[in-house]
Amino acid sequence: MWLREPQTMAQVVWGLLFLGLMAMAHGLQKGDDLLNVCMDGKHHKYKPGQEDNLHQQCSPWKKRACCTASTSIAAHEDASHLYKFNFSHCGMLTPACKRHFVQDLCLYECSPNLGPWIQPVNSSWRKERVMNIPLCKEDCNMWWEDCKTSYTCKENWHKGWNWSSGINECPVKAACHPFSFYFPTPTSLCENIWSRSYNASHSYGRGSGKCIQMWFDPAQGNPNEAVAKFYANSAAPDIFSWGCSFPFLTLLLLLLWA
Repeated sequence: MWLREPQTMAQVVWGLLFLGLMAMAHGLQKGDDLLNVCMDGKHHKYKPGQEDNLHQQCSPWKKRACCTASTSIAAHEDASHLYKFNFSHCGMLTPACKRHFVQDLCLYECSPNLGPWIQPVNSSWRKERVMNIPLCKEDCNMWWEDCKTSYTCKENWHKGWNWSSGINECPVKAACHPFSFYFPTPTSLCENIWSRSYNASHSYGRGSGKCIQMWFDPAQGNPNEAVAKFYANSAAPDIFSWGCSFPFLTLLLLLLWA
């Protein structure tokens, strides 16, 4: 038989349409799940909310934040209770350099717009981390420019420290050199220092809608909201794409020719 009865065919078509709509809804939901979320980290809130008293450089996120006021204060301190991390392990960073690390920590702790880059991690102190955040080229270049004369002893600050004193110290035989020794380019700094938490964007700058800004004026709104939405939508499956529609078309043809 070339074709089924009209009533049966109508049921099949409506069934396929229902399946297609369900798949589309699932794809949209997947994209929405990546927006306005907090990662499962050591000090992050369960969900973002207003925090009127965020401290200094963390204040741009006060309207919707994943950090508390106390976390924002600690983010400005060396070897704070957050991670016992000493940024001045090779002498004091220049004030301009230190500001970038504070801003980096504020973004990490406070931003609700990092969902597209959150990944599960097997760690004793957190269940999720971020990877390959597309950092705007201006932010990366300024970070390197302001830090190239400060000193450090490592290119990867995520691991390999001597923690015997309770705070991070340089490993044995790790010599202190200017940042430019361990990070010869802005890309090497932004991508290596936190084990690929950032991906240095060479093509996109501030205002492009395709890279995350570490620095922004909250009076002009948070530009990272649109960036997160762009990448969340890119991550969600498109029901009209060939990869998604092909199985439905194949099934429909099989039913028609059965």
